[in-house]
Amino acid sequence: MKISYNWLKQFININWPAEKTGELLTDLGLEIEGIETFESVKGGLKGVVVGEVLTCQQHPNADRLKVTTVDIGDKQPLQIVCGAPNVAVGQKVPVATIGTTLYTFEGEAWTINKGKIRGEVSEGMICAEDELGLGTSHEGIMVLDAALKPGTSCAELFKIENDQVFEIGLTPNRADAMSHYGAARDLKAGLLQKEIQLELITPSVSAFHVENRSLKIDIDVKDIERCPRYCGLTISGLKVAESPQWLQNRLKAIGSKPINNVVDVTNYVLHELGQPLHAFDASKIKGTKVVVKTLKQGTKFITLDGIERELHEEDLMICDTDKPMCIAGVFGGIESGVTAETNSVFLESAYFNPVSIRKTAKRHGLSTDASFRFERGIDPNITEYALKRAALLIVEVAGGKISSDALDYYPKKIEDCQVRLNFENTKNLIGEELPKETIKSILASLEIKVNNVTETGLGLTIPAYRNDVTREADVIEEILRVYGYNNIKTSEKLNASVSSASKYEDYKLQQIIGNQLVSQGFYEIMTNSLTHEKHVGFDENLKAEHNVHILNPLSAELGILRQSLLFSGLEAVEHNLNRKQADLKLFEFGKTYHKFTDNYSEYKHLGLFVTGNKTAESWTNPGKPSDFFYFKGIIEGVLTRLGILNIQSIPTTASVFSEGLALTLNRQTIVEFGLVKPSVLKQFGITTNVLYADFNWDILLKLAQDNQILFKAIPKYPEVRRDFALLLDKAVNFESVYNLAFKTEKELLKKVNLFDVYEGKNLPEGKKSYAVSFTIQDERKTLTDKQIDKIMNKLKSNFEEELGAELR
Repeated sequence: MKISYNWLKQFININWPAEKTGELLTDLGLEIEGIETFESVKGGLKGVVVGEVLTCQQHPNADRLKVTTVDIGDKQPLQIVCGAPNVAVGQKVPVATIGTTLYTFEGEAWTINKGKIRGEVSEGMICAEDELGLGTSHEGIMVLDAALKPGTSCAELFKIENDQVFEIGLTPNRADAMSHYGAARDLKAGLLQKEIQLELITPSVSAFHVENRSLKIDIDVKDIERCPRYCGLTISGLKVAESPQWLQNRLKAIGSKPINNVVDVTNYVLHELGQPLHAFDASKIKGTKVVVKTLKQGTKFITLDGIERELHEEDLMICDTDKPMCIAGVFGGIESGVTAETNSVFLESAYFNPVSIRKTAKRHGLSTDASFRFERGIDPNITEYALKRAALLIVEVAGGKISSDALDYYPKKIEDCQVRLNFENTKNLIGEELPKETIKSILASLEIKVNNVTETGLGLTIPAYRNDVTREADVIEEILRVYGYNNIKTSEKLNASVSSASKYEDYKLQQIIGNQLVSQGFYEIMTNSLTHEKHVGFDENLKAEHNVHILNPLSAELGILRQSLLFSGLEAVEHNLNRKQADLKLFEFGKTYHKFTDNYSEYKHLGLFVTGNKTAESWTNPGKPSDFFYFKGIIEGVLTRLGILNIQSIPTTASVFSEGLALTLNRQTIVEFGLVKPSVLKQFGITTNVLYADFNWDILLKLAQDNQILFKAIPKYPEVRRDFALLLDKAVNFESVYNLAFKTEKELLKKVNLFDVYEGKNLPEGKKSYAVSFTIQDERKTLTDKQIDKIMNKLKSNFEEELGAELR
C-alpha cells in the first residue's frame, strides 16, 4: 500500500523528515518497505526557465528551422535554433538551458547540450508542452503569459509538486490503516507517546446541502446479510472532464491512474478515508431504482474490462429494475459506468459483508482497490460521511448540483465490541508493568473508549472499524505496539527447560535421515501443500472424491490439499530444470491429505526425486546418469539407517511409474519407487528421466521404534570368495538366486553379489549368464577347503534343481 507524505500532512500537521516519520510508522506496525520520491513532472523542470524571444530569423540552411535569440535573464541572450512553426518575436516561452535533463512519456531521459544544427549554434531548446511533460500537444512551442519575467523558474510557474511516498507492507488484519486517514490516526497515537500532541484534521462536510430534489433514485436492498448498509445520492448537471492537477497529482503519487474527474474523486476518497465508492451514470438506471440482490446461477454480465463473466448465485449485484449494473464491492459494469457524455450520476457508498466480497472476488479472479478493502472489513460508520465528502468534491471539480437527499439504508446497526482488560494479564503478556495512566492514554489515542475502571482492569468499547480487535489479547497487542516494542526492557536472565524425549521422536529421526541424504548430495525442498485439482487425474491410484477442497482458494492452482508429494515435487524439478540445473537430488518431508466418507485424514511421507547425473561432469568424469539401481541403493540405505531389515520387494502397483518396485515388511508397503512415466512428466514440461520414491513415514516411525541396531565385533578369521557363472532362463531374476543361496546356507554365507550379466552371442536362445560371487566366513575359525567345497556343491545342486541353472 502506498501513502503520500504530502497527503498525510493534510490530516496531521507534521514537519518531520519522511525517514523519521517512516521509522515511527514502522514501530507502530505499519512497516515501511521503502520511500520513493514523486515529482508531478519527472525531473521537476529543473533548468527550465521563462525566456523572451528577442529575434527570430530564417535558418540559412533549412527551410523549416528558425534562428532565434532568447533573453533568459542573464547578461547575454542565448542563440537557439527552433523548428516550431509558431515561434515569434516578443513571445514568452519555456527554455530548457544547457545541462537540463528532460524525460519522455516512457521515462527515458535526454539532456540538452550545446551544439550546431545545420551549421548554426544552438544553446538550449524552446519547448512544447509534451517535451516538458506538461501535456500531449506537439503542435508548437508553449507561449506563456506576456507579463512573466525572463529567468523565472518554470518549476515555480507550473507549481511542480514534489512528494515522498511510503510503501507500507500492510498486514491483512490492519484494515483500519488502509487509507491516509487511517495511517494518520496511528501516527497521532505514536506521536502522543513521544509527548507530541497534534490534532487529527478530518475533511469537513458541513457545506453539504441538497440544492434540489429533481433526480430521485430509490434504494431497495433485498439481501441485508450481504449488504448491511447502503447509501446513495444523485448529482445532476455535472460535466465529465479531466481532473484538476492537484487531484491528478495525489492519485499519480500513489500509482493510481487518473481517468476523469468523477471517477478520480471516488478513487481519491477511497485512498483518503478507506471507503470505496462507485458512480453510476444516472441516465442508464432503468426504473429510477437501485436494487441490491443476488441473481440466478449462470447469469451473464460484462464488466468494465469488457470481459463477459458468468455469475454465481451468491454474487451480490447492484441492479436497476431491468439488469445488473455492478458486481457489488468488486467491479463495475460496462453499460452503467461514467463516460464523457454523462451529465448526472448516482453515487454509491456501502458496507458489504467481507466474506461475501472475498468469495466473489476470488471466484472471478478479480482484485481491485475496492475489493481489497471490503474483503478485509471497512468502517461501517463512515459510509454516509464518505458519501457526502465525495459529493462535495464532485461538485467542486465537475460542477453540478446535489439533486437528492442522501439515502441511508441501515436497518441493523453494527455494534462496537465490548472487551474487558485485566491489568495483571497485560503485565504478563507484555513482560513489564505499564502505568495505568499510560495504558488509558494509549487506549484513548486509539479511539478505544474506557467505560469503567476498577483496581483489576478496564471495561472497554472497541470502535467497529477495528474488526481485528475483539479479545483482551488483541487490546494488549495494541497497547504494546503504540507503547513501543523497543521500550520494553530485556531481561539479562535466560530461562530454558530441558525436555525428556525418546530417541525415536519424529523430528529426531527426520533429522537423522535428512543429514544422511544431504551427505549423499541431496537438497531438502519445501513445497506447497495446496495444489491444482487436475493433478489427481495424473495418478490412477488417486480419487477425486478424496480431495480436500479449500473453501476460499486463492486461485484454481491452489484449490485442493495434495494427495501426493509427487506433483509438487515435479513442479520443483521443472523450476530447476528451466534454470539449467540439470543434476538434481531433492527430498521432502511432507503431508498428504485425504477426505473419506466419515472423516478427514493426513499422512506423513518422505519423497525423493533424482534426475540427471550422479556427480558433476569434469575432465576426469564425463558424468554417469543416475539409474534405477543407484536410486535403489539410496532407498535401502535410508531403511538400513532406521534399522529396518529383511524387507521384501515386489512390483509396484502405482500407476505413475513406468517401472518400479514396492518394498514391504510384514505385508506393509513402506516405500514405492521407480521411473516416473513420461506421460506424467509431459504434464510438467519435463523431458528427462525422473526417479521418485515415496516413503510412508508414519509406518517407518512405528517400525523404527520396534528395531534395535546391533553392533558386532569385527571377525578375526578370513573370509573366502568363490564365483559361479550360471546359465539361466531369462525369466529368472537375481533375487531368486540371492534368496535361494541364503536358504541353502544360512550360517556361513555372508554375501551374494551379481557382478556381471551377459546375454547374446554364443548363448542358447532364451538364456542369460549371471556371474555371481559368494562370500563365505566362519567367525570362530578358519575355513578349510573341504568345508568351502561342500557349501559350493550344495549351492550348485540347488541352483540346478530349483532354478534350472547350469555352470558355464
